[in-house]
Amino acid sequence: MTQQIAVIDYGSGNLHSVAKALERAGNCKVQVSGDPDAIRQANRVILPGVGAMGDCMAGLKHRGLDELVLDLIGRVPLMGVCVGMQILTEFGEESSGVKALGVFSGQITAFPKCMVAVDDSALKVPHMGWNQVQKNAHPMWSGIADATRFYFVHSYRYADSEADCVVGVCNYGAPFAAALAREGVFAVQFHPEKSHQAGLELYANFLTWDGTC
Repeated sequence: MTQQIAVIDYGSGNLHSVAKALERAGNCKVQVSGDPDAIRQANRVILPGVGAMGDCMAGLKHRGLDELVLDLIGRVPLMGVCVGMQILTEFGEESSGVKALGVFSGQITAFPKCMVAVDDSALKVPHMGWNQVQKNAHPMWSGIADATRFYFVHSYRYADSEADCVVGVCNYGAPFAAALAREGVFAVQFHPEKSHQAGLELYANFLTWDGTC
């Protein structure tokens, strides 16, 4: 069966890179759309996001897509990517404070200004580049080895790496959540579309995931 995938277009960038990666990952037809009716007809939905969390929430609300995302929870599998993960939480410090969608409990906070690596060298913000993800048990990690490296670009993070919804942890100065999950929703801080084969494997898993944890 050819999966019908909607990538939500609310003015964020990187949409077509996500669409192309999904098409490479498996048998699917991808539509980048901001049309609520088209999104509702999809078998699966991607909520992407780049840039500032406040801009992304404003873009969703302006198009009336914030309520649509909430309505999709439990109806079709949904995957958040980068800021698309962050806006699924309750609140973000960025953009002078952002009330988010509240699908996951917890907040998005800035990396501390002064962080050091294990060798005492200074760590820069944003966290940009390849880093390992320690996975917790979840069907979306099927076939992906623990400590696989994915590509990150972000200055804010979900710092509570021990929260119940956390299914992947990365370390940059301190542990933070690389992946969050609940029934029907899986969200990652990194960019699968920039993560080569590992990212394609994750998108391939999304194409067959039944939404269970």
